[in-house]
Parts: sequence; structure tokens; C-alpha cells
Amino acid sequence: MLQLILFGPPGAGKGTQAQALVEHFKFVHLSTGDLLRAEIAAQTALGLEAKRFIDAGELVPDETVIGMIRILLDRIDTVPGVIYDGFPRTVAQAKELDKMLTSCKEGITALLSLEVPHDELVKRLLLRGESSGRTDDTDIATIENRISVYEAKTQPLIDYYTQLGKYHPIAGVGTIQEISQRLISDVDKL
Repeated sequence: MLQLILFGPPGAGKGTQAQALVEHFKFVHLSTGDLLRAEIAAQTALGLEAKRFIDAGELVPDETVIGMIRILLDRIDTVPGVIYDGFPRTVAQAKELDKMLTSCKEGITALLSLEVPHDELVKRLLLRGESSGRTDDTDIATIENRISVYEAKTQPLIDYYTQLGKYHPIAGVGTIQEISQRLISDVDKL
């Protein structure tokens, strides 16, 4: 089974491109962002805790996300592949994911990294904030903080997966279809 991490900064299009890969390959899509938003909407204890961090443009604590992923992995039956969207976000989470997958005799196949320039990210997030009502996408200071947090805490994953020979940079600019085709071509080679 392919184990793919769809990676990139906020606004890179991970959710949109994950759907294209799910439709094309029939993979399971594990989006921690969607799961956390569902918890927030349901006003669960996990959701309320996560909301405090998300609204400030910070990452949700590792133990919260890892606990949620463990539960989800236990529910997954045989599928052609899994796309991790929004996880891992830190090297510590990547190592924890590796441990979980190794215990299941699996491993990460590739980190598919959507590469998008900073100004394009800000533009996309502001547009998404206008159309979706997501409060974390409507304020420039929060957006800049989210990108800074990504650069400081999440971007080191590129080095981690490069050392493992699993880093695959994908140009994340152009039409949605052009980006999808680049991703599908890369996955076909795996």
C-alpha cells in the first residue's frame, strides 16, 4: 500500500489536490485539518482545545494530532494507498508516524511537496478566507504567522524525508488540473 504525505505551506492546495488523488487512485484521504474542523464544529473538548491554537495561527499539539491519527489508522482496512494531508507537521510527528507504520509493516512511500511562492500563498489564503469564512484565513497577521510557523516547525520535514530519499518537490502553481497532473504523474512512477 502506498503511504503518501501531501505536503506544503498553508494555501498550497493540499486539500484540493488530495481530492484529485483520491478520485484518480481511490486512496483514503486522512486530513487532520478536516478532522480538527469537525471537532471544532461539534464543540468537543478536543475541538475547543484545537480552536485556541488554530485561531492564533499555531500548530495543534503533537499529542492531540497523534492520538487522532492512531485511532484513524486502526480503522483503515486494505486500500491501495493513504494520503496524509496536514500530518505530519513536525519531524517528531514524522518519527512517530514511522513508528506506527513500522508496527504495521508499512512505511511512508513519498513526501509530495507542493512548492508555492510566498506572495501566492497569501493571495490564496485571503481568497479562501473570503469564500469559506475560515477565520484563520481572513487576517494578514495570522496568515503571516501561520506561514512563519510552517517555515520554522514544518519545513524541516523536507530535510528529514530528503535524507530518506522520499522527498518529491511538485510545482504548486498553475491551474488545478495542471498541478493534479504533475502529482498523478509522480505517483504513477512510485
